[in-house]
Amino acid sequence: MAGNSAPVRVNRAPVLTLWAAVVAERLGHPPDTALSLASIVAGTAARAKARRLGIAEEEHDHGKAPPPAKRETVRFLGRDIPITHDEDGVVLADAGDGRPAPAAPPRAYVAKAFGTRLEEVRAAMRDLALSLEPDELNRVGFHLYERFRPEVPADASGWGAKGLLDLERIRSAASH
Repeated sequence: MAGNSAPVRVNRAPVLTLWAAVVAERLGHPPDTALSLASIVAGTAARAKARRLGIAEEEHDHGKAPPPAKRETVRFLGRDIPITHDEDGVVLADAGDGRPAPAAPPRAYVAKAFGTRLEEVRAAMRDLALSLEPDELNRVGFHLYERFRPEVPADASGWGAKGLLDLERIRSAASH
């Protein structure tokens, strides 16, 4: 899909959220499950970056009870993500304490971030995802994101900053 060749000015977090959702769908997850998993991946990455930049403190247990011994998880983009079910039985990521991470907030988040370019960006990401076998995509998917994500300053000034998402970089990411 050719579409508009102009880059999209956007923050990295919605780029990762959308990419993770596209990857999850390629792995066979329904759209709501995919968005739920994507929100956890993007949130985890954001918290790790905030700690690395020194704008958030390290997480400590401080006497918390250990997690339940047996939790159902999904291996996704290099992480084991706990899953649960909503009241309708839909599989969603566990947002903590067995609470499902709903799909509506990340859906609205990416829609707002990409605006009229959402379907064009999603199509470029979907083409990239389809260029790899699902197991390989799950294994290298985060590294692919690192190849096409918008460039922002590496220090704290880059936190929340918008960069340019080049759709050609997405389309060519698998060939590098």
